[in-house]
Amino acid sequence: MSPQTRRIAALFRPYRARLGAVLGLIAISASLAMVTPFLLREVLDTAIPEGDTTLLGWLVGGMVFISIATAVISVGQTWLSNVVGQRVMHDLRAAVYRHLQRLSLAFFTRTRTGEVQSRIANDIGGVQNVVTSTGTSIVSNVTTVLATVVAMLLLDWRLAIFSLALLPFFVWLTRRVGNERKRITSKKQGRMADMSALVAESLSVSGILLGKTMGRSGELAQRFEAESGQLADLEVQSRMAGRWRMATVQMSFSIMPALVYLFAGLTMAAGSSTITIGTVVAFTTLQTRLLFPIGSLLNISIDIQTSRALFDRIFEYLDLPVEITERAEPVVLGSGGGAASARIAGEVRFEDVRFRYEQEGLPTLDGVDLVVAPGTKTAIVGETGSGKTTLGYLVARLYDVTGGRVMIDGVDVRDLSFASLAATVGLVSQETYLFHATIAENLRFARPDATDAQLVAAARAAQIHELIASLPDGYDTVVGERGYRFSGGEKQRIAIARTVLRNPPVLVLDEATSALDSETERAVQDALDRLAEGRTTIAIAHRLSTIRDADEIVVLERGAIAERGTHEQLLAAGGRYAALVAGSPSRALAGT
Repeated sequence: MSPQTRRIAALFRPYRARLGAVLGLIAISASLAMVTPFLLREVLDTAIPEGDTTLLGWLVGGMVFISIATAVISVGQTWLSNVVGQRVMHDLRAAVYRHLQRLSLAFFTRTRTGEVQSRIANDIGGVQNVVTSTGTSIVSNVTTVLATVVAMLLLDWRLAIFSLALLPFFVWLTRRVGNERKRITSKKQGRMADMSALVAESLSVSGILLGKTMGRSGELAQRFEAESGQLADLEVQSRMAGRWRMATVQMSFSIMPALVYLFAGLTMAAGSSTITIGTVVAFTTLQTRLLFPIGSLLNISIDIQTSRALFDRIFEYLDLPVEITERAEPVVLGSGGGAASARIAGEVRFEDVRFRYEQEGLPTLDGVDLVVAPGTKTAIVGETGSGKTTLGYLVARLYDVTGGRVMIDGVDVRDLSFASLAATVGLVSQETYLFHATIAENLRFARPDATDAQLVAAARAAQIHELIASLPDGYDTVVGERGYRFSGGEKQRIAIARTVLRNPPVLVLDEATSALDSETERAVQDALDRLAEGRTTIAIAHRLSTIRDADEIVVLERGAIAERGTHEQLLAAGGRYAALVAGSPSRALAGT
């Protein structure tokens, strides 16, 4: 058994009892079905020729009973197998989604959203038929084939050998067809992922705006049509792969009963009395029942080989290494909310911190030593690419340092539990994200148990309550895709209210006002100032107005600290900070 086959089989392990019940029903159904041809032989060779109506009644009654019993068993078997199959599908989808949630931010920065969506929707959806019905179909058909072969041998061994002579050739032919379809399916799923990525990117609100304003809508449509056309061609290739070979198999199955009649007729003409008319009719009845499950098994074999390409893609995601993991016995600084703030001082310390995004690439941070005292505000400034945002992300442990350590209250963030770290560090980014849900649901994403009064208090602190209250649906207003119904400043203040609701002791402000006009910036900055009160704040700066009152300003240059001090001290020093201030704020202090 291959490693992949063992992994697929392991998916069904939690449902062994139900599978056992399915197998039992299959065995009963197959056994009952094999009795009918023997009853038919007795009808043709004994009951009718001898005029025994009593025996005829019992034989026909037995046939009717078997038909009803197998129909009822079939319904129960189908229900059970589908329940198991859908549970396995659920487990597989949940496993992929949970694993993706555990991956670091680095994976998502280099992977298209549409590609991820395609793995969950198209690849897992593509194996549904195999998972929900193939296993039971295999067992059912194998059981039927074995029972039928035994019955055929009992009826007449010569006819049985004659009928089964070509079966090994059919199996070999089917495997070749399956390998061909597996290769095409792998290419087809790649195309589906490309198309899903194109749809996700071009049909989002941002994508539509970009396409229309750049006059590229027509070209995007042409690109989609090209991808769709290639996918359609691959679909045709997949469905036609080995079609002539399988048609030969089906034709042979159809011809075999006629050849059995010929073989039996020649044998009887030669004077043999061992083959009777009842035996021939019963045998061809069995043969008909044999050909369908064999044909089904051959097609299932193709489906399984085809689905292996899909399972390869699914397991590829499940095998992605989790770069950021939780310790076996992590440290818990607090449980969140006000109680956490009381227990956590909020000192953030960087000790010889080094970091690089690529193993062989240039370092983004190189030997940063910095202490942010509890309750103080430290601003980080520097040119684009100096490592400002990276420094903030390391505090929230969106990435792990490649050297040195980041500590909160003397504890390495790598030793903290994920829940404790999330409750301790709040991140407000310039890339505000709102779910396509109500304002209340977006706020409660930070704290699901928050009351309506707490929502209002958080919104007031972020200076957004009056706007929300003026809406017809108030806090039940649906924000739309990525919050498109609100301006940048309004979305930013909703995001700030969300962070207020979480109430973290340590706050990282990642250029939270960089994309706003001056008037909106003042409103948002006021909300941020309220949020920062009493918290340890690391402000990744963009505009001077956000950092003048910082307790300390740290200037990064090429991943290292170039200078540090208050606004006045750094201006007086006339160094790198003074040069940044003298330049254009939108240019000199922008970027990440």
